[in-house]
Amino acid sequence: MIKPDISVNICGVDFKNPVIAASGTYGFGEEYTDLYPLEKLGGISCKGTTLNQKDGNIPPRIAETPSGILNSVGLQNPGIDYFIDHYLPWLKTQNITVIANIAGASVEDYAEVAAKLDGTDVDMIELNISCPNVKQGGATWGVTCAGASSVTKAVRAATKKPIMVKLTPNVTDITEIAKAVEAEGADAVSLINTLLGMRIDIRTRRPILHNNVGGLSGPAVFPVAVRMVWQVSNAVKIPIVGMGGIATAADAIEMMLAGASAVQIGTAIFTDPYTPVKVVEGMEQYLIENKIEKISDIVGQVKPW
Repeated sequence: MIKPDISVNICGVDFKNPVIAASGTYGFGEEYTDLYPLEKLGGISCKGTTLNQKDGNIPPRIAETPSGILNSVGLQNPGIDYFIDHYLPWLKTQNITVIANIAGASVEDYAEVAAKLDGTDVDMIELNISCPNVKQGGATWGVTCAGASSVTKAVRAATKKPIMVKLTPNVTDITEIAKAVEAEGADAVSLINTLLGMRIDIRTRRPILHNNVGGLSGPAVFPVAVRMVWQVSNAVKIPIVGMGGIATAADAIEMMLAGASAVQIGTAIFTDPYTPVKVVEGMEQYLIENKIEKISDIVGQVKPW
């Protein structure tokens, strides 16, 4: 069989393969170049970046859980100007599709960051709408249609770059949020972000995380992520990038069968930094064994009972 085509296109952006390093788990990629060339991956979603530098939350901010981790890092990052001046030029030499993940405490923050990126050669912007909305008492932007819509609308007006909105699973009906951001100009959605969780030290009777609660990621959330990707794929027409607990090629293929056009890998990188490369190789082998010519041919091909 001829070598299968594992490239994908998401809202006009080309990826040489469907495996993307997830935001917050891969930094800006520099640390991994001692292990393998970044061009082995389809793309990188960079560390969540805000208008100004953030130091993040007070430690402890990471806690292990069965089949996963809780994190409350708090978007520690150097700020958008530093990203544009220092990280982006280097990333554009690595033959990899670059996604800027942005966050903010107000609509104005998101719009200003997006406007700064509009004049750069970043390939795509991913909106982290799981951040606290300071004007609404700390509720995250992504838990209401109105909040998610307002951020998407403002960013759409601020940039011509393709916009992908990263959806939180901490909602009653994720399809309604997906439809709301699609209506305001989102070119794609990515899901799921972390599930809200908590651990308590039974000796001190205090939460293990200084922030009390944090985001749960890792293999434990994978079935929830597959379910939500499948639901959203049946609710919107825009592409989906699936994430949440993917650790193997089989996981990635399952996520694409559920409706994802590409996948992001995060927590698994902490236990094995070669995971994204292994997933790419495993997906290609799956196509060869099953005589499938293009990886895009499996997207949404689940057969519900």
